[in-house]
Amino acid sequence: MSTTGTSSFVVVANRLPVDRVVTPGGETTWRRSPGGLVTALAPVMRAYDGAWVGWTGSPDDAPEPFSTADMDLRAVPLSAEEITLYYEGFSNATLWPLYHDVIVPPEYHREWWDAYRQVNERFAAAAAEVADENAVVFVQDYQLQLVPQILRSMRPDLKIGFFLHIPFPPQELFAQLPWRRQILEGLLGADLIGFQRDGAVGNFESLAELFTGASAVGDTLVTDDGRSVRARAFPISIQVDEVARLAEDPEVQARAATIREEVGSPRHIMLGVDRLDYTKGIGHRLKAFGELLRDREVTPEDAVFLQVATPSRERVEAYQTLRDEVELQVGRINGDYGRIGTPAVHYLYSSYERAELVALLRAADVMVVTPLRDGMNLVAKEYVTARTDLRGALVLSEFAGAADEMGTGAFLVNPHDIDGLRRTMMAAMRVDDAEAEQRMKLLRDHVISHDIDRWAHDFLAALRAV
Repeated sequence: MSTTGTSSFVVVANRLPVDRVVTPGGETTWRRSPGGLVTALAPVMRAYDGAWVGWTGSPDDAPEPFSTADMDLRAVPLSAEEITLYYEGFSNATLWPLYHDVIVPPEYHREWWDAYRQVNERFAAAAAEVADENAVVFVQDYQLQLVPQILRSMRPDLKIGFFLHIPFPPQELFAQLPWRRQILEGLLGADLIGFQRDGAVGNFESLAELFTGASAVGDTLVTDDGRSVRARAFPISIQVDEVARLAEDPEVQARAATIREEVGSPRHIMLGVDRLDYTKGIGHRLKAFGELLRDREVTPEDAVFLQVATPSRERVEAYQTLRDEVELQVGRINGDYGRIGTPAVHYLYSSYERAELVALLRAADVMVVTPLRDGMNLVAKEYVTARTDLRGALVLSEFAGAADEMGTGAFLVNPHDIDGLRRTMMAAMRVDDAEAEQRMKLLRDHVISHDIDRWAHDFLAALRAV
């Protein structure tokens, strides 16, 4: 592809960073989506007249290229069939469970793979069209793992970075994938590949050597055509300033106090905030809490569990089944141990505005983050950022990427060990104020000094240096 666009910095992601808004008069406008990634990259976009390539989120939606204050936006259309095959199918019923330790068995269908490859080709072609000569292109996440190689074949002048937001599996799991070589070669099209954890880097390097013929030379992979590719860990973070500002808002603090009253003013509120996903270990924490109630180590007057489950991938069968299981589990616990007007578990299957979520974080005495596998888990970082009062305790799964950074201040736990999880939840509730403050200060100091801006700066500096 010989033609080039006018953007010297291009982000390629499954979704555009905007949501469509229809006014009462029927006009269509676009509102920037919430999220740390776009906020972190916005200054780079402004400085380099950046472009963002992605899907609008609606089938057969292909608006003409348009601009916001920060960036040019190029929509990649997806048909309803492609959404089913590429997104719900290969991305979220093949790759997602495979990369998350096969908690749910992955499905392998050739038509899903064909759609994934075709959609990745379309994303790469769109990026090639908008990228200026020698531009930097930053590709995001597991839905687009073929884009780096395809884009390099179209535009060898580009400098290409890729970041995987989810875990990368070991050989014993990844080897199941019928298209393992194609995925690895797709990623090796990048100059720099970023992962959340050092373990993921090691997994990728060993698999690339095994299945593609690449060879490791120090911290660099040399492909069979002589190109050098760097793979490094860049743990992602959050927009600290936004969360801290909301946490100090008097209205948010008043709402936190109201939440405590609404759940019966117990001595302890335990909180989980997750997408409703089988990787999050929601059932494990509820089982542990139910056993604490069963054995009368706590009562609903001592502690309540508040679980927020954000709807997710509602058309995928595994998620429909999970919702039924969680709601049945909540009903059993409340039926066995709740009181009239005092349920033991408050379960909220809904999405919430940022201010309400921060109020929940401020209200919680113990934040319970128990994923069975997670690339990072930003809720853990949001919790400690919201605790400007240096109160509260974080129970954190050792299988979350955040455990690498937050292990000194969090109560680490193996969520599969229900007895250990019970003990850890009790220890977090019983921790004395001085120790809790010391732990929270350690956690906050790290998150504040390693925010999303630092993540973006570190990755892009490393990419330019390759």
